[in-house]
Amino acid sequence: MEMVNITIDGQPVQVAKSATVLEAAQTVGINIPTLCYHPELRTAGKCRVCMVEVEGARSLVASCVYPVNEGMVVRTTTAGVREARRLVVELLLANHPQDCLSCQRNLNCELQTIAADLGIRKGRFEGQRKSYPLDESNPSLVRDQSKCILCGRCVRVCSDRQGMNVYSFANRGFNTTVVPAFNQGLHEVACTFCGQCAAVCPTGAITIKDDTEAVWRELSDPSKHVVVQTAPAVRVALGEALDLPQGTIVTGKMVAALRRLGFDRVFDTNFSADLTIMEEGFELLDRLKNGGKLPMITSCSPGWVNFAELKYPDLLEHLSTAKSPQQMFGALVKTYYAEKAGIDPKDIISVAVMPCTAKKAEAGREEFRSSGYQDVDYVLTTSELAMMIREQGLNFNALPSEEYDAPMGISTGAGVIFGATGGVMEAALRTVYEVVTGKELECIDFKTVRGLEGIKEAEVQVGDLTIKVAVAHTLSNAKILMEKVRKGEADYHFIEIMACPGGCIGGAGQPIVMATELRQKRIDAIYQCDTANTMRKSHQNPAVTELYDTWLGEPLGEKSHHLLHTHYHPQKRV
Repeated sequence: MEMVNITIDGQPVQVAKSATVLEAAQTVGINIPTLCYHPELRTAGKCRVCMVEVEGARSLVASCVYPVNEGMVVRTTTAGVREARRLVVELLLANHPQDCLSCQRNLNCELQTIAADLGIRKGRFEGQRKSYPLDESNPSLVRDQSKCILCGRCVRVCSDRQGMNVYSFANRGFNTTVVPAFNQGLHEVACTFCGQCAAVCPTGAITIKDDTEAVWRELSDPSKHVVVQTAPAVRVALGEALDLPQGTIVTGKMVAALRRLGFDRVFDTNFSADLTIMEEGFELLDRLKNGGKLPMITSCSPGWVNFAELKYPDLLEHLSTAKSPQQMFGALVKTYYAEKAGIDPKDIISVAVMPCTAKKAEAGREEFRSSGYQDVDYVLTTSELAMMIREQGLNFNALPSEEYDAPMGISTGAGVIFGATGGVMEAALRTVYEVVTGKELECIDFKTVRGLEGIKEAEVQVGDLTIKVAVAHTLSNAKILMEKVRKGEADYHFIEIMACPGGCIGGAGQPIVMATELRQKRIDAIYQCDTANTMRKSHQNPAVTELYDTWLGEPLGEKSHHLLHTHYHPQKRV
């Protein structure tokens, strides 16, 4: 790699020739404020907050796009630089709503933080306030155009990372806006509800639909029996929102907190993740033996399912008919659990805590009422649960570690790795191997399907059968695999696809992260949960075994098909 030598604020720095001034400054701990810049998105140089002085340049330059060159001298703290940054931010604030205290992004807003860091206490300008109606049509997201600063991050993440191109710039000058096609609501356009736009938005222009008040109401109703399930990825991210280090595993404290919030039973989505492996694994074996549609593709990620229904309706037969763990759990809560506990299902409120915004939309789908009721009534994201814990006044770190309630709180290590990209594949292979061969799998860590590479491929020997698999995360990578399937070029047997970067650990409902290494900390914690479990294969779960023996019958049986399987349908939106 070719290197160059530059000087930043008097410090000599050696960096790659391909680096920008911003990247060079970061290597020596110099913080240059940014708004349009995001470390995981292509740069745009739009906001000009990151301006610096470069010796010899005719004017200040945007450090996020300005390339380094040999001998460059950069100054980031001159009076002119500070005044230019303040001017840019004050102009943004002049047109921005002044409702910080009631904004969902209060104390977690990049514009607010930069204004504070620059010492802006009172703006010099009074601009015309933009006023737009709230777009609350989407089941997962809320758009408030009045808070948009035109950074373009949502445009770039939706087009580059997710390949959906929902957003674009419209109009000119002061009237410029970022809007979906034809300025329609998000429910009318080809949105997958993945929420990655909200995850990269620096202000409150795109936020997660807040269901906390509705859940509080249910918890305060003595006539309701309120149960909750928590997804695998929540336990390794919730702590971040409650002032603990990234990647801290908070499973026991989370269970304790949920009980203190008033939930009658605290269950684990890992239980139904194990159940998903049983149904999905046997479905794969059935397709392999009986000439079913291959490759079979996982259907756990609702953002991915929406993507397939919108963009690849001709390939929906490839999707597993197994419901996601959230929806399997919901169906069982109002049937199996209701029967076992002697509770009328109409009195049960089923809440799910998920890392994913698309789960809110999934819960409302018409297909997911196989219990005779809406199987999952409310979905809270990790961030919403953190809000409730703070609102309740709980000292989270001081809580004891408590266990989930049985039987739907019993799970294996295979269930927890659903939270990371490649985890569903690995969990399935652990069970499929032993079902096919009748032998114990000695090495159960399938490391070839782990990691943050966009697309991973592997071959796994299962008895006499060589199973070819692929794993993808983000919808742009899903598109690459689906095009191969459509062209008949994919010789895989099994494909796992997750809509979000890193899998569920990178869901938009998690605390916001700005770097890949933070997602890796969550993934590392997921695998720590796996190795710490005495049971690491889904078919070893005694609660799942009992469920089949006493109530369901067998995987892919009549009762399982009714409650745990579904079919997906083409969606037609702009």
